[in-house]
Amino acid sequence: MSKSPDSSVIVSQGTESQGLGTFGGVFTPSMLTILGVIMYLRFGWVVGHVGLWQTLLIVTISTAITLLTGLSISAIATDQVVRAGGAYYMISRSLGIETGGAVGIPLYLAQAFSVALYTIGFAESLVQVFPALSQTLVALITTILVAILALKSADIAIKAQYFIMAAILLSLGSLLLGQGVEPTVLSATEAPGSVGFWAVLAVFFPAVTGIMAGVNMSGDLKEPQRAIPRGTLAATAVGYVIYMLIPFLLVRWADPATLIAEPLVMRRMALWGDAILLGVWGATLSSAIGSILGAPRVLQALARDGILPSRLRWLGRGHGPMDEPRMGTWFTLGIALAAVGIGDLNLIAPILTMFFLTTYLVLNVSAGLETFLQSPSFRPTFKVHWSLSLLGAVGCLVVMFLINAVATVMAAVIVLGIFLWLQRREMEGAWGDLRNGLWMTLVRTGLFQMQTTPDAKNWRPHLLVFSGAPTKRPHLADLAVDLTHNRGLITLSSVLPPGARSGSQQDALESTIKDYLERQGIAAFVRLVTAPDPFSGMEKLVDAYGIGPLVPNTVLLGDTEAENSRDRFCQMIATCHQARRNVLIFRSQPEHYPAFEGRLLTNRRIDVWWGGLQANGGLMLILAYLLRTSDRWRNADIYLNLVVPNDQAKAAAEQNLEGIVKSLRIGAIPRVIVAGDRSFDDILKPSSQTADLVFLGLATPGENFTDYYLDLQKRTASLPPTILVLASEELEFAEVLQKDG
Repeated sequence: MSKSPDSSVIVSQGTESQGLGTFGGVFTPSMLTILGVIMYLRFGWVVGHVGLWQTLLIVTISTAITLLTGLSISAIATDQVVRAGGAYYMISRSLGIETGGAVGIPLYLAQAFSVALYTIGFAESLVQVFPALSQTLVALITTILVAILALKSADIAIKAQYFIMAAILLSLGSLLLGQGVEPTVLSATEAPGSVGFWAVLAVFFPAVTGIMAGVNMSGDLKEPQRAIPRGTLAATAVGYVIYMLIPFLLVRWADPATLIAEPLVMRRMALWGDAILLGVWGATLSSAIGSILGAPRVLQALARDGILPSRLRWLGRGHGPMDEPRMGTWFTLGIALAAVGIGDLNLIAPILTMFFLTTYLVLNVSAGLETFLQSPSFRPTFKVHWSLSLLGAVGCLVVMFLINAVATVMAAVIVLGIFLWLQRREMEGAWGDLRNGLWMTLVRTGLFQMQTTPDAKNWRPHLLVFSGAPTKRPHLADLAVDLTHNRGLITLSSVLPPGARSGSQQDALESTIKDYLERQGIAAFVRLVTAPDPFSGMEKLVDAYGIGPLVPNTVLLGDTEAENSRDRFCQMIATCHQARRNVLIFRSQPEHYPAFEGRLLTNRRIDVWWGGLQANGGLMLILAYLLRTSDRWRNADIYLNLVVPNDQAKAAAEQNLEGIVKSLRIGAIPRVIVAGDRSFDDILKPSSQTADLVFLGLATPGENFTDYYLDLQKRTASLPPTILVLASEELEFAEVLQKDG
């Protein structure tokens, strides 16, 4: 079982005083990614198809989802110290390392391929102005230059984005001072209004998904707990204002057909048309810079937490006082160059968008669950109601299907596959997460919803097994598994002498039992108690073990042949009966219980000695049926044995028994035996000698119960493995079998 280190112990303590601020580290990269190519090249198309007011509604809906995600990010960021890795770090520390890795790996790949997407977009726009240039060559050179800028220093890359920000502001100012344009002479391939509202929203939505650019710089921020909320929410607000103003200009200065047919219509509108080109180039380059800065930092965190295979752990190294991921940047550059070489990324682009939205969705879920559970450890200074986070998660999911349902499903399959892969590696984080708190809340809610009285429709055995060290009595644990089918609850228990509490004996035995259960693949709890003698400890567990209505309804234990303990053993059976716990006494040696090696063995036989559906009879039939449907006893023959005094009673008994077996639908074989002058002992031994397992009812404890039990032990001494059954619950087991409604 691999244990992953907390990356926080590796990050240099000196980085906090040298990190980036809110404006440079969060607001600027987020803002530049929000004001991207969709604003310049597709916003006119949006307005042309749905008009002014529906465009404003689309902007509002899209920004609302981003805002809700930003609020969730702010809540998480103000509760914990956010180290390198941004969204991955937040998710892994909330929902666990498997969920964090399942989202983090696709998020990294999406950002790495995004570098290529943006540089190819830059190259395409440049080639439109300078047709002699090679698009692929320009994209390759641009990718390398962007990576060199990031390798030089994150601080220099951020400063470069200031110049790009200036270019974008210049383009917006030039547009604001622009004028109307004549209708285009180009013929639009789409008529205005031919694309529906939701399809247009799907095209526009990626424009507002830029808040991750700042969050991914978390490891380089001076005060991430302050910078992330302020920078993220400020970028969202400013982007919303700009996106709400531009449609008024577009509607006023151009007709719908022109807006649809001419992607660069803003260039004709602007006071200085080439400023729009500078904006387009700046938007693509800034997005590429944001991706080449963010992706290696996510990769660095993944490597440090042990998510990546061991041969890639070197990607977690950092360099310099800012702990910059230079090795990760080189690795990301290689992926980006390979993607540029492919050239056409249109097929995978929708899936990359899905990965970003999946990250948003999971961040909302994380914040919502943390807030809903109200764990004492979750104390954010930026408080958000859990319903807002849940609304953000639902919004992300809806938009994902609107954009591309097939890509959504593909992204979900990839994320699930990575999650299962990490889960199989049995990774453990060196930090706590909210999963235990979530299960605790669900269990608490379920306990209060459960009925306090047994329910015939949903009854199944919940076993308290007095196994001691299960390596000595493995047949008890095996029988428990066969009876529960991994649906009921099993608790393996043992009683230790009083002195064990002060030493290591209790911890050692508990560890031994858990190791045994893990090796055998048995899902069970372990409960140890100390007591002056074993029977006192057993009675203590029977009386006190459980919570609310969830208590073991059946006690499973081995038999005792010791004369000096038989009285105390019988007294304990009476205690179980008085506590309304069914009792199963398994008279067998470990080696006599059949082994299961993954193959079905035919011709196995279970004998049930029956006296009717009431009391023990109904419970024995249920237990026999549960065994017959287990892997070990699959399709075994269940013989329902009924003894009658003479031949006159046999015919009626056979007819009655066949009717009962048919109505119960458990596949039992009725067998009516005429006693004649023979005693039950004379019938029992020869009739069940060749069976593999025998069920016998146990009398209700009363006076002289010890003598009765001694006689029963002698009676069954030469039988195959035998289970003595005492039904004690306040439940008509016949109702479990018959289901009369």
